[in-house]
Amino acid sequence: MPTKEHFPSSQILELRGKQYMIDCGEGTQIRMKQMHLKTTRLGHIFISHLHGDHCFGLIGMIATFGMLKRTADLHIHAHPDLEQLLTPLLNYFCTDISFKVEFHPFNPAKNELIFEDRSVEVYTIPLKHRVPASGFLFKEKIGLPHIKREVIDFYNVPPYKIGKIKLGEDFVTEEGEVIPNEIFTLPPTPPLQYAYCSDTAFCESIIPLVEGVDLLYHEATFAEDEAVRARQTMHSTARQAAEIAKRANVKRLIIGHYSARYRNKDVLLREAREVFKSTKLAEDMQVIEF
Repeated sequence: MPTKEHFPSSQILELRGKQYMIDCGEGTQIRMKQMHLKTTRLGHIFISHLHGDHCFGLIGMIATFGMLKRTADLHIHAHPDLEQLLTPLLNYFCTDISFKVEFHPFNPAKNELIFEDRSVEVYTIPLKHRVPASGFLFKEKIGLPHIKREVIDFYNVPPYKIGKIKLGEDFVTEEGEVIPNEIFTLPPTPPLQYAYCSDTAFCESIIPLVEGVDLLYHEATFAEDEAVRARQTMHSTARQAAEIAKRANVKRLIIGHYSARYRNKDVLLREAREVFKSTKLAEDMQVIEF
């Protein structure tokens, strides 16, 4: 439910100059405007499940993209029913948009690779909720090695050769001496992993799927005194989210998707940190670097 402090769920992951949206609740495009986010790099949207607070923002945002004369196709990865639900609205409100909306259905009950490009692989994480729901694991691909600039300068390597050295080639000097590739390079930056798990009841089966990720977002709808309510509605408590993070050996945990009853989120943060110290509260329009 929207509150004065929090709009429904949506996140944007920026990676190597590209944007990937996770969920698109009502008001997503408003928050994007407020954050001065450009949409030209947004190509793929991943919808966790078909509850309105995670997908009601799609039709308005797509219509706005049309008014902005977007031309790049938009790809939506979701439960198969979303195409059936959204197509009539697109046919009614978005008949003149200058781009295609492509649907890519997946099975929320399966852990599988659903998308891949040069930068990232995206896997589904089966969750436990009142409707079929899936989290997502974003695994950055290993990048190219770093160049030792001082060695490049020492051997007078011409600029057009640097790209080939990054791809693993040795360098041959004008005298015919072969300089091994490892002389010029340092290992690439370790790839990042981000996992998004919402909405879900406490679900131990996700632990091996998010093992060791750099950042885990896990819903924390209730405090521990509402554990029965959490179980009935198939949501998690803050302590349960922290237990997942601890047992999965993740580096950092972000909790969110709070019940509207918690105007002060300190109780949620405190209960989570009692189990997993490196926990932070999610806030609207927050930017987290990792």
